[in-house]
Amino acid sequence: MRRITLFLLFGFVTLNTNSIAQPDAPATWAKNAIWYQIFVERFYNGDATNDPTSSDIAQPFLNNYAPANWQITPWTHDWYKPDAWFTADKPFHHQLQYRRYGGDLQGVLDKLDYLQALGVTAIFFNPLNHAPSLHKYDATSYHHIDANFGPDPEGDKKIMATENPADPSTWKWTKADLLFLKLVDEIHKRNMRVILDYSWNHTGTNFWAWQDVVKNQSQSSYKDWYAIKQFDDATTPQNEFAYEGWLNIMSLPEILKTEIKTTRKVGYPYEGTINEGAKKHMFEVAKRWLAPNGDTSKGIDGYRLDVADQIGLQFWREFRNNVRAIQPNAYLVGEIWWQEWPDKLMNPVPYTKGDVFDAVMFYQAYRPARYFFAKTNFEIDAAQFKDSLEFQWKRVRKENLLAMMNVASSHDSPRLLSDFYNPYKYKAEAVPHDNPSYRTNKPDAETYQRVRLYLVQTFTAFGAPHIWNGEEMGMWGADDPYQRKPLMWPEFTFEPERKNNIQTAHSESDGIAFNNEHFEFYRKLIAIRKSEPALTDGSLHWLTTKEKVLAYSRQLNKQEIIIVLNAATSEASVPLQNKVYVNLLSGEKIKVKNNQLTLKPLEAYILK
Repeated sequence: MRRITLFLLFGFVTLNTNSIAQPDAPATWAKNAIWYQIFVERFYNGDATNDPTSSDIAQPFLNNYAPANWQITPWTHDWYKPDAWFTADKPFHHQLQYRRYGGDLQGVLDKLDYLQALGVTAIFFNPLNHAPSLHKYDATSYHHIDANFGPDPEGDKKIMATENPADPSTWKWTKADLLFLKLVDEIHKRNMRVILDYSWNHTGTNFWAWQDVVKNQSQSSYKDWYAIKQFDDATTPQNEFAYEGWLNIMSLPEILKTEIKTTRKVGYPYEGTINEGAKKHMFEVAKRWLAPNGDTSKGIDGYRLDVADQIGLQFWREFRNNVRAIQPNAYLVGEIWWQEWPDKLMNPVPYTKGDVFDAVMFYQAYRPARYFFAKTNFEIDAAQFKDSLEFQWKRVRKENLLAMMNVASSHDSPRLLSDFYNPYKYKAEAVPHDNPSYRTNKPDAETYQRVRLYLVQTFTAFGAPHIWNGEEMGMWGADDPYQRKPLMWPEFTFEPERKNNIQTAHSESDGIAFNNEHFEFYRKLIAIRKSEPALTDGSLHWLTTKEKVLAYSRQLNKQEIIIVLNAATSEASVPLQNKVYVNLLSGEKIKVKNNQLTLKPLEAYILK
């Protein structure tokens, strides 16, 4: 296999984008993606008849039930106002986990035109599998869409009850499943791609195989699927049953890791796989959505793989081979994040050599960008930012670098605006119940402008831009669960949100409303990215890295795009040739004189 090296020489980052694609190259469409991540429960409620009931969110094994008088929370409810069913004996943030707003697949169908108008070309769904939680990583069934995301929850549960979940030949299509396949078809009609999020590392306690283990203990056919420490001794009055939960979260029993050949440590890759029976089941589930009824044209375009470092590389190689045998152009992106929280991020290289994933969620490029563009206690200058980016870029293969999912915010991190509004270390104590000083109110105007500077940089850099649903609306929120507020669609009138956070007694409130100016900025950047091939495939040349000023160009053939960013709160000048440029952000002509371009504080240009 011919390897292509990324060279860093004399301030240049040169990529040969005309090389012949190798068999292990990423999906051909990945580098052109504009990603939009959807968390369905909070996206849009398109069908009020399928809203979950208290029984739908119960976890009997853990004796975990919704509070008395529980009901769906109105979409426009003040986030910081306790629901009528909240109790005095539990912290506010714990009770937020019981909230449901009724988002569903019909809601996504209703808003596809919105996503198309924004310019989205690829959708990444957080887990849709049937599960009791709002996040759905605690699967009850891997092979069915959550019944409350479809039009007939009770009917779907009856269909599921007629199957043998261990035998794929008995699997049927529920109405939720069929609605998802309709959604996939509608997405494809709009020339968009779609991937699903799965965690093969663990199931939920309602999962059919786990329930069999709980019932039959050491006699269960699935006893070797899970990391069981000790089975119950039926001859004693106490229950000795003990097992491994992911990160000691007992609602997420871990799948057993096997054939471990190297040291297994959280945050590091290792050689190994998982229980063979569980693996076969997962491969069948993957095939079901890639090629429903054997037809890849009706299936999804890939997978996002949760907590990928928890599972051995041998499994991921097998998974890749299995997926690519079904859909050769499928995209696989892994979540690898913390090597040592909160200071050291994982190395993506072992996962992006062509035999595991096409890409990772590239938080590694976001963290230094935050410290450059945001006003934090960990400020870096332009030269340090350049060095940080080059370090990340040069160690990843060219093909995979272009396919990276450039994630800044997600369901697992503070919203982008709040992350820029707070000065603390990235992801550390980013919730008000850990840090009472963490600001959860609407960010100020300067923060919006700083975020827009970052957006200019990430939409003009290597890798595919990613949007966590609602960021383009101007939403804000701390880390989990505060970044999972229901989206603030313009047709709704929201109750004012209590200013700052629940630990203060402010009488002031923030108005919750769709930010059209912010939306239009995203839409403009997406349009620029899509219309200028140099921003996807071009080489990158550094022009200026001085103090808080950053300038670089992207070049492809004879085309050149120049990006100039001033992250300082004072004017700055950048040396440029005396030419007339068009600022693609505004459409205005910019005439450079005396080989100097002057930028206002917190100003950016994309020049052609």
